[in-house]
Amino acid sequence: MQDADSLIDAEALEYGRKLFERECRFVAGANSLEMLPDPTLTEIAFAGRSNVGKSSLINTLTRHNALARTSRTPGRTQQINFFQLGSELMLVDLPGYGFARASKEKIGNWTALIHAYLLGRPNLRRLCLLIDARHGLKKTDEAIMDELDKAAVVYQIVLTKADKMSRTAIEGLVKKIVAMFPKHPAAYPTIIVTSSRDGAGIEALRASLATLAAPDQFG
Repeated sequence: MQDADSLIDAEALEYGRKLFERECRFVAGANSLEMLPDPTLTEIAFAGRSNVGKSSLINTLTRHNALARTSRTPGRTQQINFFQLGSELMLVDLPGYGFARASKEKIGNWTALIHAYLLGRPNLRRLCLLIDARHGLKKTDEAIMDELDKAAVVYQIVLTKADKMSRTAIEGLVKKIVAMFPKHPAAYPTIIVTSSRDGAGIEALRASLATLAAPDQFG
């Protein structure tokens, strides 16, 4: 499997490094559409099953140990959280889907809010769909992919916790997911394999996301 950084242009890698060195701060938490901040900056959202390592990935990307709240308890992110990176990007942490220690009513509210955000946010440029490398794609992930395809929301598969799997296993999983892409028109064609523990793939992901902040520069 080719190293992710080798698939990214050197200029984009450098731009991503510099961008993600800038201040990243929490600006808003929304548990209803009325509480969403004005759509002024390019937004990149992060979604995945509960306990997929979403908050840890955001913290690693932004070099903050506790920017996004991490927990061993699934479902601790109970609203849409917005983090502004410099003056260029808004990183959006969505509540995890799947198992969560919360009432059915709360989970239903989160689900409706997530769907409304994804389908109606005009400045959302990409959704990072996080998949735990140990477990691969689940039916809930595929259902989200189908919805994003129908809504024409571009999403990129990001594998997490890759340090817990062998290289051979990761290669097999990547090939399996790539083989599904012809059926998923909204899927971005590059999968990025990451580990918040050892930093694998983080520079590549920074670069990939940073190019969205400067579309004229990187096409």
